[in-house]
Amino acid sequence: MGDTMDQAQLYELEERERQIRHARRAHLAPGRLTCEDCDTPIPEARRIAIPGVTLCVHCQNLLELKTRHYRRPA
Repeated sequence: MGDTMDQAQLYELEERERQIRHARRAHLAPGRLTCEDCDTPIPEARRIAIPGVTLCVHCQNLLELKTRHYRRPA
């Protein structure tokens, strides 16, 4: 049983480190001029406020609603 727990903890640690690296890279990357989902222009104020932004406000709201829906406890 210890091996399974060790593997799970190792996986969780590696996943957390991967997500941290991704978040750090996202903030260093320049924001997109257009939304990656719908290609509408992203306002300059939004790109300045959120470094590395890739979605317009509308698409970001949709993404957050979908994510919230899937994370709700059953």
